[in-house]
Amino acid sequence: MASMLTLAPTDPTWVEVALADLDAVHRDHLHCERKAAQSALSLVRSYPERAELVAAVSRLAHEETAHVVQVSQLLAKRGVTPVYDLGDEYAAGLRELVRKQEPHRLLDRLLVFALIEARSAERLAILGAAIPDPATASLYKSLATAEERHRDTFLELAAGVSPDHAPRLAELAAREAAILAALPVRARIH
Repeated sequence: MASMLTLAPTDPTWVEVALADLDAVHRDHLHCERKAAQSALSLVRSYPERAELVAAVSRLAHEETAHVVQVSQLLAKRGVTPVYDLGDEYAAGLRELVRKQEPHRLLDRLLVFALIEARSAERLAILGAAIPDPATASLYKSLATAEERHRDTFLELAAGVSPDHAPRLAELAAREAAILAALPVRARIH
């Protein structure tokens, strides 16, 4: 499934900015994991009749909630107090691309969630390779692997909704790259 999704690479200066303020990245990451769990569960609310989807995204939400705990523990270990979530222009921009009518709405939601997970996986892997502390680097590498699985889960569910979703995925991926390019490079996951 992953081969169907090609992201524009992250600006190389992002890792420098992120490493310069890792506490800000970790604070943001806490909220990213929380929102990922909430987004997955929102699909259960919207599509309770889709048993396969409910089972898959419930498992995913459970794992994302475990990530909230892990990142919260990382913050506590570093003596960093979480801060209020001020929102995420990146994710908001992607949500605006979701069509309103079904079944297009479900397909777009799944593809947007796959894109967010893919971008998270990419950036967590970058951090995992760059963070000097071995324990934190290991955590980020494992979280990147989990986000890749989540990306694939959303892509598999999208294929079940529309086997011919590749053109829409490519269109959304191009829009995702434009949204990301328009945002300032900052010490955040997105």
